[in-house]
Amino acid sequence: MTGITLTGRPGADAARSAKATPLRPQNRQLAVLAVLLLLAIPLPLVLPPAQGAVAVRILIFALMAIGWNVMSGFGGMFSFGHAAFFGLGAYTSAYLLVERGVSPWIGMLAGMAVAAAVAVVIGFFAFRYRLKGAYFALATFAFAEMLRLVVTTTEFTGKAVGFTVPLIQGSSLWKIQFAADSPAYFWIALALAGLAAVVSILFLYSRTGRYVTAIRDDELAAASLGTPVLRYKLLTVALSAAITAVAGALYTQYYLFVNPDLAFGSSVSIQAIAAVVIGGIGTVWGPVAGAVILGSLSDVTATLLRTPPGFLDFLQGRSGLDVAVYAVLLILIVRLLPKGIVGTIAARWRG
Repeated sequence: MTGITLTGRPGADAARSAKATPLRPQNRQLAVLAVLLLLAIPLPLVLPPAQGAVAVRILIFALMAIGWNVMSGFGGMFSFGHAAFFGLGAYTSAYLLVERGVSPWIGMLAGMAVAAAVAVVIGFFAFRYRLKGAYFALATFAFAEMLRLVVTTTEFTGKAVGFTVPLIQGSSLWKIQFAADSPAYFWIALALAGLAAVVSILFLYSRTGRYVTAIRDDELAAASLGTPVLRYKLLTVALSAAITAVAGALYTQYYLFVNPDLAFGSSVSIQAIAAVVIGGIGTVWGPVAGAVILGSLSDVTATLLRTPPGFLDFLQGRSGLDVAVYAVLLILIVRLLPKGIVGTIAARWRG
């Protein structure tokens, strides 16, 4: 008697196989991002105007942090001068709008191009002379400070006064101007931050991203295998600078004002670094989590400086409290959660 082997139906087997196949990491991250964006869309409709402004500020922080994380987290090139790229985006957009009447959208693209080009030039010389670690960080800081001084003393950039964006009648998407409490600002910032997150995710999980992280982990080994190290490093710094420039252009258009200290000041770089370190360097969601925490703290410290309680009267009218809070928080995070909040949660989840 011939034995008969029972097998499942081919269609059922295929269905079970499809269900058992987990999502690729890239697709899983994109799915999480899509859910977060959908949940965030109605926020400006339910938040008070003051909190809506804080939400826009948080999204600008997120853009800065995502940009910094591409270079310093994924690429391992620690930058202390990302204010340079933020400022280039802010000033390019402001100059083209105020002096030439160019739409902020075009100014934003121009700012991205300028910041990326400058980053490539600076990166080329830094890598050519093998600057790494603290030396690379100091070089980026020195460059940002040099730009601040140049802009402060240059006529066509408005010197120390900077630029004030002229108000228009009514609302205009092309000019990115709306009523002060319009939810449009939030939605534009959300779209730009979401796009930056998509680019960050696609970059990390792409072939290029794998090369970049391999170079970060062991540059000598990557070079010995024939990886064009310089090319991938320059690509990384260009992408990082371009994303950061978007944050600068959006900042200028939202606050309708920019000057050298606001655009190129070291506090800009500190905010980007603090957000990523708090959230988790080299993670996809660390910059976002850190931006939410930092943006919220920024609002709390601003309120304390305006109307402090009785026992904190000495704080009224003072500045720098936010930087002090960031410093304390950074020390605590580095001491207690060296991988950042998201990095620590991810490590424990895997463990």
